[in-house]
Amino acid sequence: MTEPLATGVIVLLFGVLLAFSVLFSRAMDRIGVPIVLLFLVLGMLAGSEGIGRLPFDDYALAYRLGTVALALILFDGGLNTPIGAIRQSWAPASVLATAGVVLTAGLTALAARLLGMTWAHALLLGAVVSSTDAAAVFAVLRGSRLRLTRRVGTTLELESGVNDPVAVILTVAVTDAALTGATPSWWLALQIPWQLGAGAAIGIGFGLLGRLMLRRVSLSATGLYPVLTLAIALACFGVATVAGASGFLAVYGAGVMLGHGRVPYRNGLTRVHDAIAWLCQIGMFLMLGLLVFPSQLPGVAGRGLAIGVFMAVVARPLAVLLCLAPMRSPLRESVYVGWVGLRGAVPIILATYPVLRGVPGAVEVFNTVFFIVVVNTIVPGSTIRRLTARLGLSEAGAPDPPATIEMTSTRLLDGEILSFYIDRTLAVCGVPISSVRFPEGCSVVLMVRAGQPLAARGKTLFAEGDHVYLFCREQDRPYLALLFGAHQG
Repeated sequence: MTEPLATGVIVLLFGVLLAFSVLFSRAMDRIGVPIVLLFLVLGMLAGSEGIGRLPFDDYALAYRLGTVALALILFDGGLNTPIGAIRQSWAPASVLATAGVVLTAGLTALAARLLGMTWAHALLLGAVVSSTDAAAVFAVLRGSRLRLTRRVGTTLELESGVNDPVAVILTVAVTDAALTGATPSWWLALQIPWQLGAGAAIGIGFGLLGRLMLRRVSLSATGLYPVLTLAIALACFGVATVAGASGFLAVYGAGVMLGHGRVPYRNGLTRVHDAIAWLCQIGMFLMLGLLVFPSQLPGVAGRGLAIGVFMAVVARPLAVLLCLAPMRSPLRESVYVGWVGLRGAVPIILATYPVLRGVPGAVEVFNTVFFIVVVNTIVPGSTIRRLTARLGLSEAGAPDPPATIEMTSTRLLDGEILSFYIDRTLAVCGVPISSVRFPEGCSVVLMVRAGQPLAARGKTLFAEGDHVYLFCREQDRPYLALLFGAHQG
């Protein structure tokens, strides 16, 4: 087969896999299985031992591409994380991202040792799988449209966004110890605050710089604005990594700062980065599935499944309870956070590191990680809806608007379009538009009733169940909140 033909076949198969992943996403969501698992399985089916027969065993390439993909996923997660929610959840999330990761690693390593692994491999396994996965958490919580209470949802998302540095430090330290036989030195404890502190500082700096650039620079085409923010994210990750700080935390922080500020073309940027994040998730899990050779799995299946169940049922919940107990967190919230400890791409990416370094038996650890990831995706992911309802952690909210109206501009405008849901408890419910005193410069743009657009006239009544789109200015928001409640977008 000629090189152009081989390239065409590979591109065709990858396109087919992408299409299958997207088309079956809704079906996976209905049965409660996180979609990220589908990507992993499709990658295995396309691999050298599957029906696709695509040969791929380049751990170095997988590590690099997976790292970049995860950075872009975290950047998108930061763009969609309200800074007010971070203020509310930073304390429990930071404890879980540090002490929680170490406790989970230790408990998992102990279980692996009791199941016959050597201490070197057990500690390596515990370090690799110790952190929750941002891609999996974002996909499950946002993709399934769960209406979690704000504190619980933000704690889970924030923890997954900032707990990777500790897992990376532990993995590198244990890998070095396995190769040299030396015990990790005391300076390891100093790396954690440095990586977290410096990573956060660099991320905030790049986020503020990005805001300034977007406001001051006038680009010739709207398509260049997402290119600029993508460059900001990649540069932020690179600078933080070169400085010895956490690139993952830095890029997440940069996304938070950009998302919190007023920037031109904001709606377009959010939409493009959301698409990039989904493409990164799909491509990353497909690629990681290609690395798995099914013929190597039976030898570690029993042990991997046992460790995976132990981690999901004992290690993660126990670590969370121990971390949150001193903070007097409500028991039902601690139980929920402990149960939703989703693993995904991060452990698999970290598991490639000891393979690259040539640690003896590292491939066996990598294959064991595969089973742990599958168990810790299916078990919590498939029960998350029922557990949310049983523990009463769902937040009442208005249904999503059937349409979206937005203003797109490459410069900042003194005005925006907000969406409101008309509830029977609102003062404006049943009142005609002409009878409502709107602020100067504020008006009704469109109403959607029973899924159909409705022209806004003076005699038109605000009816229960309507979605109303208002043009307003920033200073009008508090007054509109009194009339229409919280806006939806």
